[in-house]
Amino acid sequence: MIYRRYLKRLLDFVLSFIGIVVLSPVFLILIICIKLDSNGRVFFKQRRIGKGKSEFYILKFRTMKIDTPKDTPTHLLKDPKSHITRVGKLLRKTSLDELPQIINILKGEMSVIGPRPCLWNQYDLIAERDKYGANDIYPGLTGWAQINGRDELPIETKAKLDGEYVNRASFFFDIKVFFLTVVSVLKSDGVKEGSSN
Repeated sequence: MIYRRYLKRLLDFVLSFIGIVVLSPVFLILIICIKLDSNGRVFFKQRRIGKGKSEFYILKFRTMKIDTPKDTPTHLLKDPKSHITRVGKLLRKTSLDELPQIINILKGEMSVIGPRPCLWNQYDLIAERDKYGANDIYPGLTGWAQINGRDELPIETKAKLDGEYVNRASFFFDIKVFFLTVVSVLKSDGVKEGSSN
């Protein structure tokens, strides 16, 4: 399919470039807020699984304190909320912490729409996605599973929805996922502290 092979990547590049330019004032404001709120770096890097199970470092605005254990899904921490900064709570609730992934998209490591990239050590989710071919495409800033339950989904269901996206991926389906994501973010659907996404 022409869209999947060529146009999708072209759109990802154009949209991410425009996004960085248009959202640069928002980036600046968030950077200042994060620096004023807590010690540590503004950006948070974490090993994730990309297309073909290759590894890359995903970028996020840091929402947690600098002494938080690394490479541990938030939901496995003893008391997740105690590790989250004041600004971090707002960033997570509004999904603004995900904005730096526009850079990952621009670099060709991610897509706007696709399965959310899992941690390198989430072996159960990686194995489940293998069943549906969801590890064979670029991970996304948002995806079909994200708007159908997000953090509340069990691994098997999440992987199945990712596989459904693989089969249905098209220009119009991506538009649908994008606009449903906007609605989901505005309503904070399926968001709970302890997400590894």
